[in-house]
Amino acid sequence: MIVLGCTGSIGVNTLYIAKKFNLDIEVLVAGNNIQKLNEQLKEFNPKLVIIADEKRIKEVNHTNVKAGGDAIIEAIENSESMIVVNALVGFVGLRPTLKAIECKKKIALANKESLVVAGKFIDTTNITPIDSEHFALWYLLDKSKKIDSMTITASGGSFRDYPLDKLQNVTVKEALNHPNWSMGSKITIDSATMTNKLFELIEARWLFDTSKCDAIIETKSIIHGMINYTDGSTTAHLAGVSMQLPIGYAIMDSIEEEILPKVDLLKVGNLEFREITTDRYPIWELKDDLMQNDNLGVVINAANEIAVEAFLQGKISFLQIANLSKKAINHFHNTKLKQIDDIFSIDKEVRGFTKGLL
Repeated sequence: MIVLGCTGSIGVNTLYIAKKFNLDIEVLVAGNNIQKLNEQLKEFNPKLVIIADEKRIKEVNHTNVKAGGDAIIEAIENSESMIVVNALVGFVGLRPTLKAIECKKKIALANKESLVVAGKFIDTTNITPIDSEHFALWYLLDKSKKIDSMTITASGGSFRDYPLDKLQNVTVKEALNHPNWSMGSKITIDSATMTNKLFELIEARWLFDTSKCDAIIETKSIIHGMINYTDGSTTAHLAGVSMQLPIGYAIMDSIEEEILPKVDLLKVGNLEFREITTDRYPIWELKDDLMQNDNLGVVINAANEIAVEAFLQGKISFLQIANLSKKAINHFHNTKLKQIDDIFSIDKEVRGFTKGLL
């Protein structure tokens, strides 16, 4: 397989699964964490390694190293592997997804931005999501019963219990302290603002062909998804806090042995559910609009990427992240995407507009 984003949380867990089941790694793609990459190269011997910065190629302990986005596209096109694990973070993951589809390869997709910004143009036939929520929905689907709606869960993020009047002054360090999951900085911030859950709802729309999907907070992240049937019954998927299970299924389709310890409900004791409210998560005001307008995913993604980076650099406050996204949505609300190329031009426009608000 090809692993894009091998040094991140999803990439590390993917390589764990690869080692456990003796799966071949043909290409490893990393960003700037060369130290982690070199550690991985002690265990795996891919034919090709790709990194972000050409100037750092000499730091990589491998004989065949390339750099840049074009090298990723070429690797997907020229590889023998029929599985591409796309765990790149952000808009940069879209082109590899499109190329993998073009090459008729199976895509284990952790790059949710691909579907958020371009879902209306993407054939999801060969896409399996690496997301605990979408994996849960897929796992539960019973096509013999009529489905009414779907529900995914949110942890609530770093500030689910924080005093509302103090959110304006939270620090980057506090925002990166997620209560349940160990993730990269971008997705941890997105979890804190609830933007990540908006993205997952948009993903679910395209993956399961439904706009009847909503989210609630489940504070322990034991329940990942629920399917509500027209007969009034609901099924729920419970699993531990680990991405290894959805990764394993995304790569191999089925698992016949234990990946995670079973959930011990006696140890769990109880579960707590909460509503996602707009006073704590102001970005949630955009939910219905984003679910109904398939032109706005590229807008919120571009604005959010600029805003999150500005927050991480100390240029704006935490609450300004959602404010910038809402201003971008208002400004670009009449955007109409007619072809895939429009996404790249609108993305550029939105980024310019958002940077001008900083």
